[in-house]
Parts: sequence; C-alpha cells; structure tokens
Amino acid sequence: MTSPTLLTGLTAGELLTGYARGDFSPVEVTRAVLDRIDVVQPLVNAFARVDAQPALDMAAASERRWQRGEPQGLLDGVPVSVKDLLLQAGGPTLRGSRTLSPHGAWDEDAPCVTRLRAHGAVLLGKTTTSEFGWKPVTDSPLTGVTRNPYDPARTSGGSSGGSAAAVALGGGPLSVGTDAGGSIRIPASFCGVFGFKPTFGRVPLHPHSPYGTLAHLGPMARDAADAALLLDVISGEDWRDGSQTGPVPAVSGSLDQGVEGLRIAYSPSLGGRAAVSAAVASAVRAAVDHLVALGAYVEEADPDAPDPTEAFRTLWCSGSALATRHLDQDQRELLDPGLRGAAERGANLSALDYLQADRIRSVLGYRMGRFHTTYDLLVTPTLPLTAFEAGVDVPPRSDYADWTSWTPFTYPFNLTQQPAATLPCGLDDSGLPIGLQLVAARHQDALVLRAAHALGTALPSPPPPDLSV
Repeated sequence: MTSPTLLTGLTAGELLTGYARGDFSPVEVTRAVLDRIDVVQPLVNAFARVDAQPALDMAAASERRWQRGEPQGLLDGVPVSVKDLLLQAGGPTLRGSRTLSPHGAWDEDAPCVTRLRAHGAVLLGKTTTSEFGWKPVTDSPLTGVTRNPYDPARTSGGSSGGSAAAVALGGGPLSVGTDAGGSIRIPASFCGVFGFKPTFGRVPLHPHSPYGTLAHLGPMARDAADAALLLDVISGEDWRDGSQTGPVPAVSGSLDQGVEGLRIAYSPSLGGRAAVSAAVASAVRAAVDHLVALGAYVEEADPDAPDPTEAFRTLWCSGSALATRHLDQDQRELLDPGLRGAAERGANLSALDYLQADRIRSVLGYRMGRFHTTYDLLVTPTLPLTAFEAGVDVPPRSDYADWTSWTPFTYPFNLTQQPAATLPCGLDDSGLPIGLQLVAARHQDALVLRAAHALGTALPSPPPPDLSV
C-alpha cells in the first residue's frame, strides 16, 4: 500500500497512472487527501468548506469504474477543489461574505463544475477567497485569514489564496481559481505552485463576474502538465456564457514541443514601472538563462504600452460597486472596509470615466497585439516581491499605496485578456517562493503552457513546504 504522505504529494497525472496500474485507488487517495486537509487546515485556513462524505462517495464510484476498466473522462478519481466564488450544487457559495445567506436550494453548478463532474473528478469542497474576490490577499469577514504554506505568518496572496495553499500542502493536486487582476497568478507565485490565466472566454463562466471581462477562470496545479489537463476539462462552450469565442483545441497534446526557435522578450520591470527586489530579479534572470539554453532567442525588451493603472482602477472600482449595489446600509457595515471603500469610489464614477478607461484598455490591447507580432512570448517576474505579512493588503513599512502598486505585472494582462502563467523559479533568502510569468498573444494558450512545461522541467525543483506539520 502506498503511504498517505506519498499519495498527497502526487500530481494528477501520476494519480491517473497509478489508478490504471492498480497501485492505489481513488478511495485511498481521497482519504489521504482529506486526512491531509484535517492536518493543514488549522495551519493555513485554505478551505471555506470541506465536503468529506460526498467526496468519498464520488471516489467510491470512481473506484468501481476503474475496477471495470471504464474510467470516465480525463480526471476520474482525481481530487479537485473549487474556489468559493464558483457555484457548486449541494452547498452554499458564500464568496467570503457575511452578506450572503447560506440558506436556499444551492442546486446549480458553475460550468467548470459541471465539466469536472462529467470527467469523474472528486470534488473536495470550496477554497477560501477575499470577499467577492476583490483583493489579491485572502482574508475575508466570513472565513478570516488564509496563510502561506511556506510561512504561516505570511499571506498566501489572493484572491485564490485558498486554492494555492491547498495545492501546495497536499490538499488535492488541482484547484479551479479565478483571476480578474492576478488572483490566480499572485497566490500561485507566493505559494510556489503553478497558475494559469487562460485567454478570456476559453473557460465559460456563469453567473458572470461583477468585474466583467476582466474575470478569467483557470487551473492551479503543481506543474504545467496538470494545469493543461485541467484546462482541457473545463474549457469549451456553454450556453450560459455568451462571451465565448467558440470551440477551443486541447492543449495537453502539444506540451512537449519545447521552446527552441521561439522569440522571447524579457522585461525585468516593464520599462521601470516596477521596483523589483534583488532576490526576485536574480531568480527570474537565472530562469531566463534556462530558456536560452533550451534554444529560445531571448532579448531584453519592454512592451510599448500606456500605463494601465488608472484605467484598471476605474474598471475595478466599478466592479466593486456592482458587486455590492444590492446591499442595504446594515449589510454594507458587514463588508470588508476596503471593499466598501472601493465600491463607494466606483459608485461615484461616471459613464464617461468608464468609457475612457475602456478606451485605454483598447489601446493597451492593440499595443500588446503589435508587440506579439515580433515576440512569441513575454517573460516578466510574476510579482516584484515575495509574500509579506498575513492580514494586511499591502506590505507593512512599504511605500505601496494600494494593492495595484505591488501587482504591476499581473493586472495589465487582464485588461488585454491574454493568456498568462506563473511558475516557481526559486526561493528568496527567507525560503519564500518566487514566480516567473509567461505571457502570449490572445488564444495562444497552448504556447504559454508548452513554454512553461519546458522551463519547469529544466529548472531545479524548489523544496516543497514542510509536509510533516
């Protein structure tokens, strides 16, 4: 019998291989993962809800299919968690907010959850988020603070921080997160896992996010191969999402094509807009050297693009206002104070303000499209820093004014709707993970994942967080 500790450290691909060979079963794996969650949940607070018995029931059904030699779909028996912004029938989706009632039917799945069920995944439960996903650290009035698996005194990042911490600590190899300004890539970078924001519209969303077309859904995993597998499951058309662009090709089959001959731009600071820590700059630079060794043509170059900060803030605050406009004054008092402030700012914006922000967004998209006629990929740090103290929105004793100040590499690519991935590329002197970001032109999702797979395979594997806790 395979030890529970080993089982919780396996990737989804390794689990599927083990099921096919009969080395272990979905029930064994799910029990091991649930036991692991019991241990790490008090340490990091990654889950808003754990559905232990339903998960075991799904695992038992999967086990019977494997015994018959009839696995269902691409993820049969693989434990997966889902961020608590996404509907999952059988329990409430409370979005980190005390303003939502847990009572009601709760009988609808989000499109991605429908796909997970169809592919035999074992649904573990819902992971924590900031309230309505409004900020890139994960603390909320409902579930409290989610912490970093490498140092529980630090933040996990957000708003998909629960998903990142769960994957990092063996609470299931896969999770579905959301990203409207970096909310997959930020926590993945801070927690040392892989995160991918697909091209907007590739993964269907229902109901739509109040942050509109900034909001993407995507996979969080331990490596690019697992992320590609999950992306193939959750991608595709769904009648409930009218923003989609049509059928999409699978990405898993092209992962081994490598990066030889690709033209890659390396931008250390987006033209001086970001003050990057020495540890981050050094780790990303060393990873870029690996791309050269793999046969890519790399040169240092910055996109010729307008500063998107104010445009993004306008769109973001407008979304915050929309997310909370239905609340009465008593309910507003229950909100995260920062969200309440952003919503108030958004409510005072005009239609002209919004349209001007959208115009800047269009210019940014045009400039990035032109940039990618020269370069296949753009490489940047994912973040200019490593994880800071938990429970605050900006690093203490810093000059950062708000969260957009310390996330300059992530939200521009929500504005442009481009695919972007983060993968771990080292640790700083405090043992905290550092992330590297890969970005491609819209609809070039397979290219990003292919490059991430090649680079992730070439880089030394960073030590995992201490799984003995």
